[in-house]
Amino acid sequence: MSRRRLPKIAALLALGLSAFLATISVVDAQSARVRVRGTIVSLDGSVLNVKTREGTMAAVTLNSGLMVSTVVNASLDDIKPGDYVGVASVPKADGGDGALEVLVFPAAMKGTGEGSFAYDLKPNSTMTNATVSNAVKAVEGRELTLTYNGQEKKMAVPAGTPVVTIASATSADLVAGAPVIINSDKAADGSLSTARVIVDTKGVVPPM
Repeated sequence: MSRRRLPKIAALLALGLSAFLATISVVDAQSARVRVRGTIVSLDGSVLNVKTREGTMAAVTLNSGLMVSTVVNASLDDIKPGDYVGVASVPKADGGDGALEVLVFPAAMKGTGEGSFAYDLKPNSTMTNATVSNAVKAVEGRELTLTYNGQEKKMAVPAGTPVVTIASATSADLVAGAPVIINSDKAADGSLSTARVIVDTKGVVPPM
């Protein structure tokens, strides 16, 4: 492969991932967009059959120009001020927010989907895409100070919280048994389609 093509490929990858992750915090209130989490059962032509986490089956048509990505483990200790992250969290009993997972965005994707939104990972969960302004050790784990749209939020990240970042994958990785997360578009007839899939390829289940 020509070295001249590498920057272009990297740019296309970042663009595709940005499009995927820009939707990771938002599901249309009228269900025009549906987030599918589950395990691949089969790939029949351009239709990906998924057993969802709820136990139902979802058939998702893969659009042309499909972008497939995966997640790999990252380290909480490596998160530093200036990093851009997406943190799914729930309210803590003693106040504040406690992280359920942390996604460290590649540097080229800083600013993607910035804000804090209701999320569907767990009941009452929120997704916050923000810049880390401070990262300090806490009694257990770390505390991140996140800034977004002129606002600030402190986030407790307990030890053992899944921390991942995005890496490239291919349609060949869409195999039976692989966990996936898909932000799909729902047509008027109820059918689902997508141009972006995140799949487990290295034993790291997408925690988002």
